[in-house]
Amino acid sequence: MDADSGTEAGLRGHVAVGVDGSRRSGIALEEAVAQARRRGLPLEVVHGRPWSALPEDGGLGWEGGAGTAAEGPVAHTRSRDEARRLAEAAAGRARGLAPGLEVRASAVDGDAADVLVELSRRAALTVVGSRGLGGFRGLLLGSVSLRAAAHVEGPLLVVRGELPPEHERVPRGTVLLGLEGEDDRAAAEAAFEEAAVRDAALTALHAWVYHHLAPPGEPLVPTGPPRRDIARIGRSEEMMAEWVLEPFRERYPQVPVRVEVVSGAAAHLLVEASEEADVLVVSAHRGRGRLAMRLGPVVHSLLHHARCPVLVMPAARGSGGER
Repeated sequence: MDADSGTEAGLRGHVAVGVDGSRRSGIALEEAVAQARRRGLPLEVVHGRPWSALPEDGGLGWEGGAGTAAEGPVAHTRSRDEARRLAEAAAGRARGLAPGLEVRASAVDGDAADVLVELSRRAALTVVGSRGLGGFRGLLLGSVSLRAAAHVEGPLLVVRGELPPEHERVPRGTVLLGLEGEDDRAAAEAAFEEAAVRDAALTALHAWVYHHLAPPGEPLVPTGPPRRDIARIGRSEEMMAEWVLEPFRERYPQVPVRVEVVSGAAAHLLVEASEEADVLVVSAHRGRGRLAMRLGPVVHSLLHHARCPVLVMPAARGSGGER
């Protein structure tokens, strides 16, 4: 991946945002500005597109990631100079939103998902809109966004396209953490940090499902031993959740924490709870090996249906240690 400007390898500890001139990438830009201001970090504004696939003097590309003729051609930035101007215009808007914020602009040659993955290697936080135009089209509903979320190496904040701009949202004062298991320590730490910089409370929601097949003639609602088994499992799940959160409670004593351990489908419960949250933090669990690098059904559902921005934290299975 070749950078035209402002992407030197030494850049660290910053917020990065992918832009393409669309309304939804503008919403992501505003969110990235807010994130950079909260953390006291510089902002890198990046426009990415694969110029190598198009003539330098301009041309037409195919939509977002599927690249099929049935989707029809869409206009991209026609040259590197135009791409740089787009990035600089977005950076200028960021400076207007936050005077004094250090902002850099970059135009990058590369596939949209690859650009996002590369940004995630260098940035403290990478921000993207749900769907846009040009180099970052389809970042939520298409294959590009799902591939990026499945492969990023650092925190990725996906700003849902249906959301209003950051300055028009009513703060809920709540960060929501979707807690699956003991592999979610990175997501837990990110959720505590989000709550701290937002001066918000943290709600950790852990959903679990009791798999019980009743023999013919038995009631569907468990009684007797099965009910006691459910109660025992519930207590065990509560202990697991508290064990994961305990070190971060000590590290962030200023963050009020509420833990909800419920039996039910995680995706549905988190989508419903996201209605009252400012941001939802969740782990993207990945197995080891190339074929396992993909999103699970819960994260996939949240990226499509959550009612607040979704912060995806990469996590490898088996990284949680032992209780």
